Parts: sequence; C-alpha cells; structure tokens
Amino acid sequence: MLVITTQDGSHTLFNETLNEFYHSDKGAIQESKHVFVKDGLNYFSQSPIRIFEVGFGTGLNALLTMLEAEKQNLSIYYETIELHPLVIETIKELNYTQQLGYEFCYGPYHTLHLVRWNEEHQINKHFSFKKINSSLLTYTPQPSCFELIYFDAFSPEQQPEMWTKEVFRKMFDALVRNGILVTYCSKVSVQQAMKEAGFTIDKLPGAPGKREMLRAHKK
Repeated sequence: MLVITTQDGSHTLFNETLNEFYHSDKGAIQESKHVFVKDGLNYFSQSPIRIFEVGFGTGLNALLTMLEAEKQNLSIYYETIELHPLVIETIKELNYTQQLGYEFCYGPYHTLHLVRWNEEHQINKHFSFKKINSSLLTYTPQPSCFELIYFDAFSPEQQPEMWTKEVFRKMFDALVRNGILVTYCSKVSVQQAMKEAGFTIDKLPGAPGKREMLRAHKK
C-alpha cells in the first residue's frame, strides 16, 4: 500500500492490487468534504442522524463527519462496513489531522481504527461508531434505519459487483423515507442501477477533477 500526497496536500493510499487510489489524487480531503459532508451530511438541518458508510478504508469520511458533528453540535450514529481493514501502521502514516489543523483529534482518529469490530462505541458525546468487518455482498444493513448513506466503494471499473441494482436495493431498503445516498461516481450505468432500485437521482457538481457526483433520494 503506497502513501501518496494529493494536490491539496493530504494523503491518499494507492491499492496496487486494484490499481486504484482510495481517494482522489486531485485532493483527498477536499473530495471527502465535497461529496460526503457538503452534499451529504449538510443536507440535513437537525440531528440525530444515522449514517451508513460503504467502505471505511482510511477512515477519512468518518473523521470529517466526527469533526463536523462537534462543530455543528450534532448527534450522529455512524456505521461503516469494510472487508479488508488497513493496518494501524499504515494509518499512522496519513496526515489528515495535521492537514485539517486538528491535532487534538489525532487520538480519536486512531481510535476509530483500533476499537473492536462489530460493536458500538461512543467516541465522544457527539459521535457513536460501529464498524462491520464484512462484505456488503453478504451483509444486509438494518432496514429503514439510516437517514444518510456514504457510498464510497472502489470504482465500478475495479469493483463492478458493488454497483449493481441488487446492492443499491439493499441501500434503498436501509434508508428511512426521504433518506439520501451520496457518491462520487456518476456513471450512466450507476444511475440506471440506482433508478431500477427505486431511487430518484440528482446530478450535482463533482469534486475537483470530476464533472458530476450523485445524490440519490428515497421518496
């Protein structure tokens, strides 16, 4: 696993097996903020908010959400799924807390990776956290449970099995009515799979380096 510095100064990882970055090489932090915080979390005006994340990876999305919860005085339950967890030695190489200017969250960021799997943990008064060590292909989230889904799997080119109508139907069923799913990917085939699963699609401006992203609604 190679640590790469992206264009905004923040790190990403390069998965040599999949030949793909964990985050955009145009800017890891700015991509996560744009897709998941600005057009996902900030879509909601009040809490509590229950979030399901597909692809825990580096934990960057969870870290940014935890910081935003504290900043906006939100109450968030955050559940994430990851089949291949990163080792803590790799996580310690990443510069997210330094780049964000929040040295105090260095410990809590590592805590996200160190806490036991498949159990709920109260990280701070704003942020409750559970990570599932499994594949989304075999795991089914609790139905009608989540207001928001962060869909951050590797790309359809590398993981086509993650971007199917069947997977998005699981996501649709996991959302409450008027819940949303956000993702960086806007491929036509992905839009079609989402629509066939029952979603209504909004195409939004993408993060730097991408023309569009998607926000899918369960109405």
